[in-house]
Amino acid sequence: MSTESRLNKLFQTSPVVPYDCLSRFVIMSDCHRGVGNWGDNFLKNESIYSAALNFYYQNDFTYIELGDGDELWENRCMKEIITTHADIFELLSRYFKEHRLYMLCGNHDNIKKKQKFLQCCNEYYCESQCCYLPLMPGLCVNESLILKNRISGHSIFLVHGHQGDLLNDTFWKLSRFLVRYIWRPLELFALNDPTSAAKNSTKKSAVEQRLSAWSSKHSQMLIAGHTHRPSFPEDSSSGYFNCGSCVHPHCITALEICNDKITLVKWNVQSRSNLNLYIGREIIAGPSAFL
Repeated sequence: MSTESRLNKLFQTSPVVPYDCLSRFVIMSDCHRGVGNWGDNFLKNESIYSAALNFYYQNDFTYIELGDGDELWENRCMKEIITTHADIFELLSRYFKEHRLYMLCGNHDNIKKKQKFLQCCNEYYCESQCCYLPLMPGLCVNESLILKNRISGHSIFLVHGHQGDLLNDTFWKLSRFLVRYIWRPLELFALNDPTSAAKNSTKKSAVEQRLSAWSSKHSQMLIAGHTHRPSFPEDSSSGYFNCGSCVHPHCITALEICNDKITLVKWNVQSRSNLNLYIGREIIAGPSAFL
């Protein structure tokens, strides 16, 4: 099925989340949380991600994760990922309990669409209290989401961005097999995974062109991840945005929606004049009104 057909179908069936000018959203993608081994790309930015999520929690943002939050092609066990990044999942649980959390699935965590698989997210073992505590019981992971303004009716379509891709969508189980048993070991020798849009600039551009074309054709604002490359249109001719990823070499990127404006930001380690290090937020593009 083509990207056009897949996105059209999803747009008709997506859950709708109403919002207004007081609503605040932060949108991230591609955390690829792993099990703490050499293949866990999330580890290097975990402290930055934690600081950013704490900031957004304290400032009443709703967190939306656009897929590939957990690396479930290289790893089989979600419980092991939760245990490895227990502090992160405890923070996500706080968002969940306040109904400020939405998670979408991507190609690398497509299996989270199965409600049975998500039973492992119902509880976690708290080391400090030596008992099991609720985590995100009843969590539902969709493939897409629509944010819709209560007053203007303006809508924002959210997807991971792999839809319509032959290897990452139609034959994702085959790609998972190849990544898990072939390409993952070969990464040690600096061989790039050919199924990955994030590691292949030609594939990355092709994905972006398809998403941007769909957005322009339907005059519909579209936010995606998948390519790991942040995108923020310079004018109103395009409605395609990309929040980037949380596995950049030295930073994480995100899109913020606040006061009916959208901003592309990055979080990284910075230094003050006294040489003290801190984790700070920088605006890359925007804020831009989208209404």
